[in-house]
Amino acid sequence: MKQQTLTVQDARNTAKMLSEALPYLQRYEDAVVVVKFGGNAMGDDGAMAEFARDIVLMKQVGLHPVVVHGGGPMINEMLSKLGIKSEFVRGKRVTDKATVEVVEMILSGLVNKRIVQAIMDAGGRAVGISGKDDDLMVCEADDPELGFVGRPVEMNVQVLRDLYLAGIIPVVAPVATGMNDNETFNVNGDTAAGAIAGALQADRLLLLTDVAGVKGADGQVMTSLSPDEIRALTAEGVIAGGMIPKTETALKAIDEGVRAVTILDGRIPNAALLELFTDHGAGSQIRSTEPRVKPRVKRG
Repeated sequence: MKQQTLTVQDARNTAKMLSEALPYLQRYEDAVVVVKFGGNAMGDDGAMAEFARDIVLMKQVGLHPVVVHGGGPMINEMLSKLGIKSEFVRGKRVTDKATVEVVEMILSGLVNKRIVQAIMDAGGRAVGISGKDDDLMVCEADDPELGFVGRPVEMNVQVLRDLYLAGIIPVVAPVATGMNDNETFNVNGDTAAGAIAGALQADRLLLLTDVAGVKGADGQVMTSLSPDEIRALTAEGVIAGGMIPKTETALKAIDEGVRAVTILDGRIPNAALLELFTDHGAGSQIRSTEPRVKPRVKRG
């Protein structure tokens, strides 16, 4: 195999990036960062491996990453194979009994364990769980028209703290327990990530998606926004379609104590690291205008 030779300029650029990252590494020491992983990157082995390396690096430098994932394309593929038709209402999958069984099988099984394996292959320690484990997420029906689509109403995140304080990266499938009769609910991945970030009082929530970020009326990505600006852009119709659930998740997470939420393009190599550890950042960051004391993680 031909080895790539680094030039002196390559080495200088690497050293510059490491130097630039130092204050951010110090700032995020012991910080909890919830990362929602989804979109087309999940179906690409190279992108999956790169994402896993980024997550392992976060853990190695002192952060506590918690991964929450989706899996819509894989669910669609399996439903098609089984001859189960999918319907969507307002962008959400109508989920009957047969569909929720497939959702749980794909998310808690195939997708979850694939991400766990990728993290371990990158040198990290990871454990895959779903929102049903230890009653992490307890839901009620989001909308009767949608069937078994859940909205989190109770969060029990101690299991996540136990894992990340033990040096293990939690990987969470967005499947949850119901309030009554132990039903199983399918939970939107962004919604689940926001609920987990809020319950953990996370320092950051990163929503990796297939778009560059929140775009203004001129079509350009807005790199920094306040909650009030998000509400105004939504009222004006500038924020529309699939971006609305993501910005709603961001606003709710901030209301619950998350310091900042970033919506960014997960297709960009090392997008999460660029956002956390460089001056340039990535995507659109939504930050509360209210001051917040950085939470410290209790050890031992």
